[in-house]
Amino acid sequence: MKASRRTVRLELTEPLRISRSTMSAREAVWLTVEHDGLRGHGEAVTSVYYGLDAETLQGLFAAVGTELGRFPDPESALEALRVGELAGADTPPAVTAAVDAALLDLVGKRAGSPVHRLLGTQIAPVAATARTIGITSPLRAAAEARCLAASGFEVIKVKAGAPDAEDDVERVRVIRDAAPRARLLLDPNGAWSTAQATALLPRFADLGVAAVEQPLAPGDADTLGSLAEKSPLPIIADEDAVGFDDARRLAGRVQGINVKLAKCGGVHAALRIAKLIEGSGTDLMLGCLTASSLGLAPAVHLADRARWVDLDGHLLLAHDPWTGIGGDDGFVRASALSGLGVEPREVGRADVA
Repeated sequence: MKASRRTVRLELTEPLRISRSTMSAREAVWLTVEHDGLRGHGEAVTSVYYGLDAETLQGLFAAVGTELGRFPDPESALEALRVGELAGADTPPAVTAAVDAALLDLVGKRAGSPVHRLLGTQIAPVAATARTIGITSPLRAAAEARCLAASGFEVIKVKAGAPDAEDDVERVRVIRDAAPRARLLLDPNGAWSTAQATALLPRFADLGVAAVEQPLAPGDADTLGSLAEKSPLPIIADEDAVGFDDARRLAGRVQGINVKLAKCGGVHAALRIAKLIEGSGTDLMLGCLTASSLGLAPAVHLADRARWVDLDGHLLLAHDPWTGIGGDDGFVRASALSGLGVEPREVGRADVA
C-alpha cells in the first residue's frame, strides 16, 4: 500500500460565530491510501481548539503513510488500527479518525460494500440533521430559521454564549417563532457559569428547547453531572466528552454524549463509546467539525445509532469539494455505493478519484 496527502482550503459561506471564536475558513488535509488500483480517502481538518494546523497534519499523515507500507493489504492495516498497533496513543484522534476512514473506504471498495454494511447495518442510514445558526442578530437568526424550515430542516441548533445572556434568549425566541415546528438544540460551547446555567435552563425549556450541549466550561465532570441531574432539559456533554475514558466517567450522569469522530478517534472508537453508554441512561449524539462531505461521511454511516444527529459541517461551506451524503433537505443519507460512498464533485479529478 502507498499513501499520499493533499491540503485544501474550505471557505464557509459566511463566518460562524460561537462563544469562544469566529471562523470563516479552515484547511483540510486529505489522506489517500492506494492498493491494487483502488483508493480510499479520509479527511482531517485544522483546529485551533485541538491544536492542529495543516503542517502538523501533513507530518502526522506522512508518518502514518510510512507505517501503512508494512501491511500487505488494507484489511490487516484496519485491524491493526482498531487494536492500537498502527497509530500510537500519542497520535491525535483526528488523524486516527482520518486513517480509519480511508482504510474503511478502501476495504469497502475492495469488498463492493458500503461502510455501513461492514459495520453490521444492512439498510443505509438516513437521519434528520441539525443545522447550525451561529451567534448573530435576532433579525438574521429569524431569517435563517425561516429558510431552514422551508427547506425541510426539522432540527435547528442555536449557538449561545453571547456576552449578554439576554441576547441568547431573544435569539432562541425569534427562531422558535420563525420555525415553530423545528426541534431546537442549544450550544453555549461551555460559556456559562453554574449560576447562569441554573437560571437560564428553565427559561430555555419554556421556549421549547429540546436539549443543551455543554453549558459549562469543560474540566469538571462532577459539576456537569450535578447540573444534569437537576436540569429541566437534557444535558449533552461535548467538550467534556473527548474519548472513551471521558464517556465512562459521564455515562449515566448526563443525558447525552456528543461523539465526534475527530475527537474520539474514528468509527471504531465511536462504536466502543456507543456500546459503553448503551442502557446507562445516556444517549448518543453524533456531531462534527466544519468539514467536507468526505470528512462527515464516516459518521453518516453511524447515524441510525444516535438519538441526536448534528452532521451539517459540509452544509456550512461555500463549496463542498465532495458529494454523496445529502443534507440540503435536512436529512443526511449514507450512500449505497461501496466504501464511504462519496465522490469528488469535479468530474475528472484523477488525484482523488
